[in-house]
Amino acid sequence: GVRRTHPGRSGSQQLAGGCDVLIMATNYIELRNHLEERLAQLGKEIPGPMTGFARLHRNGVANGALSGKVKELMALAISIVVGCEGCIAYHVHDAIQAGATRSELLETVGVGLFMGGGPGSIYAAHALEAIDQMLPILQPAEEG
Repeated sequence: GVRRTHPGRSGSQQLAGGCDVLIMATNYIELRNHLEERLAQLGKEIPGPMTGFARLHRNGVANGALSGKVKELMALAISIVVGCEGCIAYHVHDAIQAGATRSELLETVGVGLFMGGGPGSIYAAHALEAIDQMLPILQPAEEG
């Protein structure tokens, strides 16, 4: 069987008959970095749509009646509902950068789970993994 690599995922396992099964171990930091590179390339190759999307994103999460942090948390919940791993990687990262705490992130995961039902539970688990990977790096615990 042909082995395909997926950025941010570690390894695959070959089953009888030559089929590969992806081992679920997404590295959300690597996935986000890889997406950053690919999106930058898209920005060079199709600047019109990508510039428009970048402006939409920037304005969509700008502080207003709701803070940017709240908007990033909303985007995380939606990412879980629609089942977008790359979106989870981005919005966990950006919510932490905007000051979200573990408790706020986990409550947001709960909203995504509630709104997404059974399939949402799978992506809630992905979001938890992304939180566990990124929070210690982006928001190290204060020494007491």
